[in-house]
Amino acid sequence: MKILACYSNKGGVGKTAAAVNVAYGLRRAGKRVLLCDLDPQGASSFYFRVKPSKKLKDARFFFDVARFTRAIRGSDFEDLDILPANMTFRNFDVFLSRMKNSRSRLQKALKKVGNEYDVVVLDCPPNISSLSENVFKASDAILVPIIPTTLSERTFEQLIEFFDEHDLPKKKILGFFSMAQASKKLHVGTIDKMKADHGKRLLDVAVPFATDVEKMGVHRAPVATFAGSRPAAAAYDALCRDVLERLG
Repeated sequence: MKILACYSNKGGVGKTAAAVNVAYGLRRAGKRVLLCDLDPQGASSFYFRVKPSKKLKDARFFFDVARFTRAIRGSDFEDLDILPANMTFRNFDVFLSRMKNSRSRLQKALKKVGNEYDVVVLDCPPNISSLSENVFKASDAILVPIIPTTLSERTFEQLIEFFDEHDLPKKKILGFFSMAQASKKLHVGTIDKMKADHGKRLLDVAVPFATDVEKMGVHRAPVATFAGSRPAAAAYDALCRDVLERLG
């Protein structure tokens, strides 16, 4: 089992759209996928038409395998299951910070259900906290969307600095460009600069700024299910191929 986190320390960059479309793409590639919606907003769950779980009364469920398993829901797609979000996740960081060896607990919990899935995708909240440190520890790869602007470039560099300061393996970080507009000189210039600065840490993928991605909220489904021939769907397919290659 491989664990893939979709993460950004900046909100509004297409993180959840990536989690949903990559999870669906991995399933289309023949993988058994579990998407864990760890963001209290529950956007991934919403896109897959799965309601927040009422079984998750507190954060301790993550270390109770029976409760964890009972909370998982099937989606409309075979071999793609969802652990829906719950508002109690907003206290998850507090719970983890009080535990001994908390940085390894998330990894242990996920591996206990590993026999059922080939890939676990984590849709993470946009902050750096005890939960995100657990995610960094547990994940085999961390998919980071970057809008090609100066501010997003800065937050990406802050994430790399955090890994340096905490002796975390930077090879896990897989950045890709999101909401990119080829008509904007700033976007084109930022992409060229970041490719020169960060090299293999960036995947050669740019998901375009597209109405089709915004329409996910209307269709409540991944882009490929309603706009499969469009550029955004092609970009997410390319992203999935790169992720599969990096995960081995």
